[in-house]
Amino acid sequence: MKKKILILSLCSFLLVCSGCKKSVKLKNGKEVIASVKGKNITAEELFDELKKMYGSSAVINMVDNYIIKKEITDNSKAKEYAAAQVKSLRKQYEDSGSNFDDILAQSGYTESQLKDEFMTDYNKKEVAKKFIKKDITDDEIEEYYEKEIYGNYTVKHILITPDATDSDSDEDKNNAKEKAKEKAKEVIKKLDDGEKWEDLVKEYSDDDGSKKNDGLVKNFTKGDVVDEFFNATLDLKNGKYTKEPVESTYGYHIILKVSNTKKPSLKKSKEKILEAIATNKMNNDTNLYDTTWVNIRKKYKLNITDTTVNKAYKKSISK
Repeated sequence: MKKKILILSLCSFLLVCSGCKKSVKLKNGKEVIASVKGKNITAEELFDELKKMYGSSAVINMVDNYIIKKEITDNSKAKEYAAAQVKSLRKQYEDSGSNFDDILAQSGYTESQLKDEFMTDYNKKEVAKKFIKKDITDDEIEEYYEKEIYGNYTVKHILITPDATDSDSDEDKNNAKEKAKEKAKEVIKKLDDGEKWEDLVKEYSDDDGSKKNDGLVKNFTKGDVVDEFFNATLDLKNGKYTKEPVESTYGYHIILKVSNTKKPSLKKSKEKILEAIATNKMNNDTNLYDTTWVNIRKKYKLNITDTTVNKAYKKSISK
């Protein structure tokens, strides 16, 4: 991102002499931009040098930004994403004792410029996904629907977390896991013996976010919770609880199924499916994003007439 800012700053030097008030008005490229004893550097020479160094990147950034404006008419999601990213970065730096505003200044950014960069990155991915979706087949959509789309589920759970820290030895961690598992089995035995769920949640659950509401976890579907938790929920009938502790990265769960809704129709799920498949394709193929943008530019009839810039661009997309 810093490179993009540098390119724009260098290119602007063609029009305004950096650090001075005098403007260089271009007419034929022979205008003197700078001079030393025995040598004048003209705008034309500077342009040729910058073109060799940054011309392809600068042109493609301008082209892509134009395409983004054509393809994305609502920037609200991009703004939300950018604000969240900057907020997260600020917190990371401030938690480590650094001054985020100073870091930005040292990097040549303002917060507004950084948000603009994040917005551009977000929108470029959205445009790429938009074009990838067009090539997704009906068979792919139907397969995803059958395997990945479910209704919404509501459960209650009791979580038992191992009493261990990252600094503990592997042996201590394993012992802590075994103790947590045994405690979870004890809770299940108490349920089997008729003790009330509400009382056991208050006494045993380590999930502070849900224990005040009897361990309630509402309206989730696949992808909203860890796979072990979701798969265990699928195997339960309403009103039944797991007879063995369910292990996840959080610890051991005892899950009581409350209710579930029917699987939504393919028609209602289609946009969600397209979004998921396109995202998965980009995540699984590191080259897909770049090759998609090459094809997008072709569809927009990109024609680079300058030989130097065109050669550099072709070289960049052949890697």
